[in-house]
Amino acid sequence: MSGSHTDLRQAFEQAGQGHVFRFWDQLDESQQSNLLSEAAEIDLEEINRLSDTLVMGGQEESFDSDGLEPAPYRAHPSNGGDAALWQRAREVGEEALRGGKVAAFVVAGGQGTRLGYNAPKGTFPVTPVSQKSLFQVFAEKIRAAEIRYETQIPWLIMTSNANYEATVEAFEQADYFGLKKENVRFFRQGRLPAVDGKGKILLEDKDSIAMSPDGHGGSLRALVRSGAIAEMKKRGVSTISYFQVDNPLVHCIDPTFVGFHLMEGSAEMSSKMIPKAYSTEKVGHFCTQNGQTKVIEYSDMPESLQEAKDAEGKLRFIAGSIAIHVISVDFVEKMGGDNSDLNLPFHLAHKKINHVDEAGKSVSPQKPNGYKFEMFVFDALPFASDPVIIETRREDEFSPVKNAEGLDSPKTCSEDQLRQFTRWTLAAGLDLATDVTGLPAIRFEVSPLFADSEAAFVEKWNSLEVKPEITDGTVLS
Repeated sequence: MSGSHTDLRQAFEQAGQGHVFRFWDQLDESQQSNLLSEAAEIDLEEINRLSDTLVMGGQEESFDSDGLEPAPYRAHPSNGGDAALWQRAREVGEEALRGGKVAAFVVAGGQGTRLGYNAPKGTFPVTPVSQKSLFQVFAEKIRAAEIRYETQIPWLIMTSNANYEATVEAFEQADYFGLKKENVRFFRQGRLPAVDGKGKILLEDKDSIAMSPDGHGGSLRALVRSGAIAEMKKRGVSTISYFQVDNPLVHCIDPTFVGFHLMEGSAEMSSKMIPKAYSTEKVGHFCTQNGQTKVIEYSDMPESLQEAKDAEGKLRFIAGSIAIHVISVDFVEKMGGDNSDLNLPFHLAHKKINHVDEAGKSVSPQKPNGYKFEMFVFDALPFASDPVIIETRREDEFSPVKNAEGLDSPKTCSEDQLRQFTRWTLAAGLDLATDVTGLPAIRFEVSPLFADSEAAFVEKWNSLEVKPEITDGTVLS
């Protein structure tokens, strides 16, 4: 074994984590190499600090409601917002896009396990007729923006360690869905080891550590560590459009949102909100406290505050977070740098973690037996200067695919897409029968390359000399 390997094992011994190598002499060369590779990922000082403060130190801080207020936001024009201001924001964002200042960034580390789908979630078929994958929908939206603004838009894709190869393969097989290969950049999310109740790192097998992704908040330091931020700066990109892989309705490239962010001047991170559908809806709450903007998770906010009403009888904390942000490149570099004094807080998750015991026997626990550490990207908001929150319409931009059945399922998402396409056709003057929820009697589809918004659809439709008949199974592309 080389000196560097000896040094790594000694470092684990000195950190009180030497048990990670207890089966070393039973491993073959390939297994030893795997264990060393995983061990080299671990920041022992960080893990011991997290174990001391979160696992043995009495969990996370208790909820503090002192000075907590609803965060202000820019109301959508359909909800009383200033239409002229929104138009101005759009113009500013369009200028940035034409100048090549904007990149798209999707967090795509998840598998489709909850959907009963054994592949990267981004490859899950989601559109109502042609069954395009989530990745293809996003790619077509990005390509549509490139065409409209005569620009090149880099697309950053953060995978997990587990689905990196399968994700890259899906793009290669699809010829990058019409995008230029050099504009699509893949990188892996960071990982952290799980620990037991005494802060000891758990082994998944004799030759592997129980590693798990560090949460979507880890995307900031992954962007920096992967070199993606350095590349964006070299390309002249100043602004990143952040979204998650499970929501096909998201406006990957929204010039109005980008414009609001840029118009603030010194804004470092901005967010979209939707009004909560009901008081206890499971979304985070945009709040302000001690001069800082933050998101309070539904699980952390007391029900009494979630249900609190204002003088008009409306929910006070109505602004719900849907994980759509615009982030300045310089801010990502500041928050994600290894030498930064600004660090996102870690959160603790008590989980059932498969592992091997001291004798090397596999254990599948029936109840939570260990802890995982993760970061949330919205925890960067308190560190950001002048954050802007704008309202978007749920029906236009939020219908995630999370569960196999019921709420946020492929069925509800497909129906929401159909409702959206139907609203566009009605706005263009077509007569399409619907039920009381706006769901049409037929299944049809509008590719983002045909139109990616109501305004774009109306413009495109009116420009056609020969208008196609929309019937069951029609795909406008």
